[in-house]
Amino acid sequence: MINMIQYLEQNPALVTLLKEKKASLIGMTELEQRAILESFDKNVSIEYEYFWY
Repeated sequence: MINMIQYLEQNPALVTLLKEKKASLIGMTELEQRAILESFDKNVSIEYEYFWY
């Protein structure tokens, strides 16, 4: 799935086609496909946690 996301990052026109249901991801379930598309809709931020030893 990571490879698919990387490919879609390099080809944003394909993301548009997927959202318009003019293309599909062969070998991916509907749930996986929705998760991938949602990742392009949201701004994902990483919060850094500090660990004390």
